[in-house]
This record gives sequence, structure tokens and C-alpha cells, in this order.
Amino acid sequence: MSKTLEFHLASRKFASASESLFREAFEYHLRYSLAVDVSDATPQDIFNAVALAIRNFCIDGMKESKNRVIEQNAKQVFYLSMEFLMGQSLENNLRNLGLLDVCRKVLVEHEIDINSVLHAEPDAGLGNGGLGRLAACFLDSLASLQMPGHGYGINYEYGLFRQSIIDGYQREQPDNWRFHGSPWLIERPNEICIIPLYGHVERAVDRQGNYCPRWVDWKAIAGIPSDLPVVGFGGQTVNALRLFTAAGAREFDMAHFNSGDYFSAVQQKFEAETISKVLYPSDNFAQGKELRLIQEYFLVACSIRDIIRQHEANGHTVDELTDFAAMQLNDTHPALSVAELMRLLVDERDFEWERAWTLTQNTLAYTNHTLLPEALECWSVELLGRVLPRHLEIIYEINHRFLKSIAQRWPEDEGRQQRMSIISDGEHRSVRMCNLAVVGSHSVNGVSAMHSELVRNQLLSDFSELWPERFNNKTNGITPRRWLYQANPQLARLVTDSIGDSWITDLGQILQLDSFATDPAFQADFERAKNSNKIALATLIKETTGVNVDPNSMFDVQVKRIHEYKRQLLNILRIIHDYFNIVESDVTPACARTYIFSGKAAPGYWTAKQIIKLINSLAEVVNNDPRANQMMKVVFIPNYRVSVAERIFPASELSEQISTAGYEASGTGNMKFMLNGALTMGTLDGANIEMLEEVGEENIFIFGMNASEVSEKVAEGYHPSSYYHGIPSIRRVIDSLRTDRFCPSEPGLFNWLADMLAEHDEYLLLADFESYLTAQQRASELYASKNLWNEKAIRNVARAGKFSSDRTIREYAADIWDIRPTL
Repeated sequence: MSKTLEFHLASRKFASASESLFREAFEYHLRYSLAVDVSDATPQDIFNAVALAIRNFCIDGMKESKNRVIEQNAKQVFYLSMEFLMGQSLENNLRNLGLLDVCRKVLVEHEIDINSVLHAEPDAGLGNGGLGRLAACFLDSLASLQMPGHGYGINYEYGLFRQSIIDGYQREQPDNWRFHGSPWLIERPNEICIIPLYGHVERAVDRQGNYCPRWVDWKAIAGIPSDLPVVGFGGQTVNALRLFTAAGAREFDMAHFNSGDYFSAVQQKFEAETISKVLYPSDNFAQGKELRLIQEYFLVACSIRDIIRQHEANGHTVDELTDFAAMQLNDTHPALSVAELMRLLVDERDFEWERAWTLTQNTLAYTNHTLLPEALECWSVELLGRVLPRHLEIIYEINHRFLKSIAQRWPEDEGRQQRMSIISDGEHRSVRMCNLAVVGSHSVNGVSAMHSELVRNQLLSDFSELWPERFNNKTNGITPRRWLYQANPQLARLVTDSIGDSWITDLGQILQLDSFATDPAFQADFERAKNSNKIALATLIKETTGVNVDPNSMFDVQVKRIHEYKRQLLNILRIIHDYFNIVESDVTPACARTYIFSGKAAPGYWTAKQIIKLINSLAEVVNNDPRANQMMKVVFIPNYRVSVAERIFPASELSEQISTAGYEASGTGNMKFMLNGALTMGTLDGANIEMLEEVGEENIFIFGMNASEVSEKVAEGYHPSSYYHGIPSIRRVIDSLRTDRFCPSEPGLFNWLADMLAEHDEYLLLADFESYLTAQQRASELYASKNLWNEKAIRNVARAGKFSSDRTIREYAADIWDIRPTL
């Protein structure tokens, strides 16, 4: 009997015993916590009552899990991240606790549809995209693997903006996801953290003549923690995502208040609350940069202070921190942890420098997520020194000692010292946060095999030569419980009926499906599940865009953050080419397609917002052209978020993963598509390479240059104009952007884009265009043979086992964190 089946049998007994408890709790919270009758309750009311009812189970689980850690003297991991894109929690928690059927039964007794309740929950807006969703998957895997691991983040009041499309343009509205409160958040006001900002450092010496700095006149900010329970599958382990809300250390200044200066009295309160007000404020202006720096320090300072407090409360000394705590820095945003932990140890705990440095390095580990220069954070020395004067002093000392060791090893290599320095040279000096994270950590990992190789051999080659043992790869993964078991219940049932349910906690078991790939009956069931999901997505498209799409057409999907290197533009150029083939060249495509886009552009990213406008302008033309709209439709689904993704992935058939090779670190959307039976159209970039290895080249569409070929072409001088002048199909598409064909009411709107592509084309769209068209033709021809397409789609599901976040977490636990399950 599988462990998963044992859990289900046990959960049925648990559910039977818990049904009366759940019913009683639900009715109690509806009546007394919310003060409404069932007959008058809105779906939001019902959601809150259900969530409060099962929160009891979550709190009991958190307490039991914490007790096991203490009893077993277990080491824990703390995952520091500026983003946690958790999505909706109710269904996930009900499933993991084994209470979904219990909840459904109780709601039916009250004539309530559970789906209306599940959809009433707002997405927790705590992240932008892949970085935050990866963190959420990691937390799910830690709890489901019974490992003691907790997230640390900021309790943003306004998450990533709510996107609407008006006249084809993105418009941003505030996303106050906690407007109605959150039943999941358990506030811990007794564990408040006080952190310093601003002020200055006074130079002093102790009795022995040693430098003894004093950080004085600083402004106090309070961080109030709230815990969001993270329920592992089976409910045996419930960890926490601890989120901090900023507040003034004093709610208002009584001296100002008593003197009649009411505005000054509450100014500190308002300024402090701004820190946790908005996810990633725009940093296009000085105040935005300063606020973002403060946010990052707020996360780091609250987290480390809280971790040490818990560590000591469990009976350990600070000297033992590395033995009982591992801290993972998710990208460079928490890199100030290096300076903050050193400050706490040296300034507040009187550790000698070398002792503190050893403890800091052995406790911290760093994950790099990008090779893009603009995404590698740097803070100006002036700004950092003004906001965090003591930290800047510590960073200079770290850098001085580090460069001294580099000079001893490579005495004649000044260039190496300049490249490896934490402080950049030049007129406007800055602190390189990536270098700080590397120097202050004992482990540095990339997030796919190719990305980690590029980190070692290109981005951080000097550091990997110095410390080769620190560099490793941890290919990203996704949780199968959210992205198949919950998001695609029809396919999940088919998988379970065919191979059993052990795949839910051991995705490697799903390889057994491979033997069903050519089974006609299984193919038919697989296609029925896919078609049902496509009909559901077509309904969502109609509701959100007003466009009718044909569920019998191929659903060709690109959903992700809008960014030039992800090359939504390449997809658009291909769609324009397909449109012209129909209306000008009289070519009948091998299959009808629905081209689906979704994703948000950063508010200050003008080019990305123009790409959204172009998609919608193209859709307006194509969808209203009777010569083409029976064979193709273009749609842009607004306000992409986790709950929308859960409806898109199960319905998708072709997954567009077409970034310029060498630019995408990993990707996790590509894995979600694969697990839900979509074939990948992709470049040799990020995790696509490992997906190719797993699924086989016959079951994936790979096109374009690889990373080394991209580098060579750029180095030798890339001239997009040669493609424009030399290839008629490219010229036809780009010339159409110079006309007003796709912007009749806004003449000249896309002229800039035509010029940019023909003259600059930074991400080599034109160089890959013909290869892309060839691969797309192969996909169309294969789709016309549905049995063969279904066989390859099934093999994609079957061979997705490597891309479970459970596997990733096991590797982190064994290779970096040295943590184990607490059973």
C-alpha cells in the first residue's frame, strides 16, 4: 500500500471524526465571528467562515510541528524572499488536510456551491511572478516532506497591481488583497521586532583600544509578524510563512501632539507603514529607490532578529546558530543579511570579527536567479550610507579583508580585484549586492543546469575559481499538488486510476504513464480531460475579453511576465506572418489556432506595455477579419495571477518558451505546461534543456540558436538589417508595423518597433525567426494527427517527474541546508 493511499484511508477516518467539529466551527464562525445568517451570507462571508473553521486545524498542526522540532533538536531552514506568490489557500489547505469532501458535504447541507466559495478568495498578492511562485512551491514541498522550513517575507497591503486592458493598453489599479482582512494571517504582536534606520556612526574605542563604533540617532521602525500557515500534504506538518507589517515604533509623538502639531504627530506612523504598503515600489525616482532599499533591509532585519530570538528560545546559544538554522537568500534582495548578521554578532553580541564571519558564512546560502546585468542589484554608496550607515561601514570592512586575500593569491591581477570587489569603482560608487551575497555565503547555486554553468563560467567566474566547492546547481521545480492534483482534477483522476496515487508525493512515479501513451482508450480519456479544460478556459476568455474562441482549435499559449528577453514579440511577429499567409498568400493552415497571451508589464517598462498594446491591436484586426477568424483568434487574458494560471495550464496544448538562449535562468511555467500535457515550443534556454533531455527530442519542438551561438553572433557583430533586407517574410511583417494596418486609429503607433527590430533587435528575434516558423509548421502538422499529438502529450506528463519541487527541496536539504524530516 502506498504512503499516499495510507494517508487517504487515515484521512477518511479523520474526516469522519472531524465532520461534526468542522460543521460546528463553520456555523459558529458564521454566526459569531461574522455575525451573519447563512441565508444572508455572501460567498465572501462563507469563504471567511470556512477558512476560520479550518484555521483551527492549521493552528493545532503548527503547534505540533513546532513541538517536534524542539523535541528532536532539529535544524530548521529559513527562506528569505521579497516575494511569495501564494495564490488562493482555501482549496489547497482543504485538500492537504483531507477536509475537502467534508467541507463540500457541510456546504451542500446549507445549499451552498463550494466552487463559489473557493473563487471568492482573493489571491494573496505577495509576488510578481516566477520568483515568488517558486518560493511558494518550495514552502509546500518543505511541509509535505515533513521538513522544518519556514518562509520570511513582507506583509504587503497592496500586492502586484490589478491589471485591466482599456483600448488595448495596460492600466494598473491597486490590488488591496487584504481589503476584507485575511482569515489565514495569525498576528503575533508579542514578537514584534524593532529595527534601526538612518542616524550616524560615532567612532569610539574600548578599554583595549579596539574600534568600538556606536550607531546613534537612528529612527526606530517596528515589524509586527503574522504567520500564514503552510499545510503539508496529509496535514502532518504545518510550517509558517512569517510576514512582517511595518509600523512606527511609537504610534505618534506625544510632544508634537500636545503642542498642537497633529500632522507631525502621526507623520512617523504614516512613513513607517509605507514600508509594507506596496510590493516593489517603482524605483524610477529617488524616493522609490530609497523605499525599496528600506523594504529589503526591513525584511532582513526583522527576519534575522526573529530567527535568533526563536533559536535562543529553543535553548541554543548564538554560537550554535549554524547547527540549528540555515538561511537561504532568494536572489539578491535579502543580500543585506550578510551585513546585518555581522552587525548583530559584532555590535550587539560582542563577537570577534573572525568568529562572527565564520558563523555568518556558514549560516547563509545564496540562490542566483538571473544573468541580466540590470537585474543584478547595486545600491549607491551615498544612499546606503545615509539609510544604513553602520552597514556600509561593515560592508567596507568585509570588502577590505576580502580584497586583501585576493591580492595575496593573485598579487599582479588588479583587474581581478576590481571585478570581484563588493564596491564598484568610478565616480558614482555602488555596492554590488550579488558580490556581497557570494562573499558572505557558503553556497551559491543557479536554478537550472545551463544557468548554473553560466553563473560559474561567466557571471561569477572569478569567484568560482576562488571557491569552486561553493558553486552548485539546483534545478527549479513545481509542486504537483497545486499544479496537477488541484489545478487539473480530471487529469489527476485519470493518472490515479491508471497508476495509483503515489505520484502525488513522489512525482517520479508518474513515469509509469509512459506505457499508456499509445493506448487508444487512455488517449481518448486524456483528450476528454483536455477538451473539458479547454471549454472551461474558453468560457473564462469570453467572460474576461468578450472573444469567442473555438475549443476545437489548438490552444497555443504564452503566459508570463511581459519582457523583451522572453520574446512575446517573436510570437507576435509569427502570428502576423500566419495572418498574412491566410489573407494575402491564400495559404490554408494545417490546423486552426487560438493564440493566448497573458501577463503583466512592470508599470515603468514602456516597451513591455507597448507589446501588450500590440497584442491587443493585432487581436482587434485578426478577430474581426472574416477571411482569417475561422482559422485563428488572438486573445489577451487580463490580470494574470495564480488562480487564472490554474485554469490556463490544464487547457494549454502548445507552450511557448521562446526566450533568447542564455537569458532565462530556468522557468517554472514551462514545467507546469509539461505536467498538464502541453508540448513545448522552446529555445535551448533555462530548464528547457533539461526538459528536452527528459522527454526526448521527438516530443518537444526546439528551434533557434543555443547560448554559445547567441554569444558568438553578438560578438562578431549582429546586423538585423541583413535579415530584414534578405528575407521577404521578415520584411513583410516588419513593414506592416510601419503602416497603420494594426493601429488605424493611432497612426504611426508602432513605427518605433519596426525601426528597433530592423536596426537593433537586441534579443535576436530576426535571427531565430525562420527556425521558429519551421518548428511551428511541424507543430501544426502534428496537431492534425490527434492520436500522435496525444501520444506525445501523454509522454510529456509521464516524463515530468524530475521537475517536482520535492526533488529540488530534497537536494537543497541534503547539499546545502543539512536538514531532515521531523516525523
